[in-house]
Amino acid sequence: MDLKLMNQKMYLAGQWVTRTELIEVTNPEDYSLIDYVPAASKEDMIYCIERAKLGAKTSASLPIHERMRLLHTAADHVQNDSERYAITIASEGSKTIQEARKEVSRAVETLRISAEQARRVEGRTIPFGQMPGSESRHGYYYRFPIGIIAAITPFNDPLNLVAHKIGPAIASGNAIIVKPASETPISALLLAEAFDRAGLPENILSIVTGYGAELGDILVTHPSVRMISFTGGRHIGETIAKKAGLKKLSMELGSNSPVIVLKDADLEKAVSSTVSGAFWAAGQNCLSVQRIYVETEIYSSFVERFVEQTQKIKCGKKLLEETSMGPLINEKEAKRVERLIEEASERGAVIEIGGRRYGSFVEPTVLTNVNRLDPIAQEEIFGPVVLIFSVGSLEVAIAEANSVDFGLQAGIFTNNLRAANKAIAELEVGGVMVNDSSDFRIDAMPFGGIKGSGIGREGIAAAIDDMTEQKVVCFLDD
Repeated sequence: MDLKLMNQKMYLAGQWVTRTELIEVTNPEDYSLIDYVPAASKEDMIYCIERAKLGAKTSASLPIHERMRLLHTAADHVQNDSERYAITIASEGSKTIQEARKEVSRAVETLRISAEQARRVEGRTIPFGQMPGSESRHGYYYRFPIGIIAAITPFNDPLNLVAHKIGPAIASGNAIIVKPASETPISALLLAEAFDRAGLPENILSIVTGYGAELGDILVTHPSVRMISFTGGRHIGETIAKKAGLKKLSMELGSNSPVIVLKDADLEKAVSSTVSGAFWAAGQNCLSVQRIYVETEIYSSFVERFVEQTQKIKCGKKLLEETSMGPLINEKEAKRVERLIEEASERGAVIEIGGRRYGSFVEPTVLTNVNRLDPIAQEEIFGPVVLIFSVGSLEVAIAEANSVDFGLQAGIFTNNLRAANKAIAELEVGGVMVNDSSDFRIDAMPFGGIKGSGIGREGIAAAIDDMTEQKVVCFLDD
């Protein structure tokens, strides 16, 4: 099918506008031109913030049932046009068509969960009589919208991560300005189209396409913006945090996710799950399996089977049904990953399979004998590379898993409940997946990490909590 794109327009405060200066959106598979999007100016961003002040008032006044209707109707539009969305995701980004279809279905689910969660923005009564002298008082607290939310989203989930910002914002009665990744802006614009068709009032939503260096400081530092929801790299996240001032921050900054495989585990399940978790979306996934710690007794067998399954991964054209892994987002990123592999190899790492780059493609790569202090073991690779280590015990595995300055999610494979509980208690992460890889998430669950992996939690209910404030009401009876 043909892509029906946005005709070089962006969505500013409910209006579709274009600009003289345009940004090319290209396919990382072959560098072919997909379309152009406007390069917004500083004045455009300031305009959106000013209009969002009105939008915040409009959004806060929307009845809950109307917020729910808008979210469900937008979800309907995405679902009914799902193949168009999937082809767009696969064309401008790194995902294969199969991976893109899954993202579309998740985005629909995210919007529907947001609609249902809108009815659960609740408060509680407060027993003021617990304090002597306050027996004649009664009251409660309720949650109210924070106002204007800035959302900055990455390239790797260009539709669903945008839905994770917009859905909770509308459900909780806020206005939101989204700055999508310059590499993959069209998916975000298509989501704006769905809300526009659903009848979302003007000024509540803006999708501002352009360069982060041009627009970011205004969006982050403007005093009218009360919350920043950022998903992306740690360095940029730290920069935003220093510049933001007194604002709420929610940041998911990636990871270097570990998985532990004990000798009593279901080996076939552990291998298949970690192969998928390592190479989904070419490893450009914050939950991607990067380090696997396998007990010594089963290490050789695990590596052998892991390599066998990795050999079956078919790289190639993203829109072909049989393709299971696409390219990295651009050749620069592919060269960065290639350099990490080469440097690790020069320091003694063994390339069990893969290791080569072709344009923006990097082969699925398995490394063993990696020095635990090597940058490839300490940093987030964000590419199709996995490291497998042999460990003598669960205690050692947990210590090694915790040895990096990230802590988003981890996995452990074992049939021993005591071992699982020990890992749950001691792994320094925001989530532990038992008998699954780190690469598991449903859109309703609280999601986030500790240490360098960020602050706060996403997931619809958790995001709504962050996007609202508590107001206490107290009545004196006499």
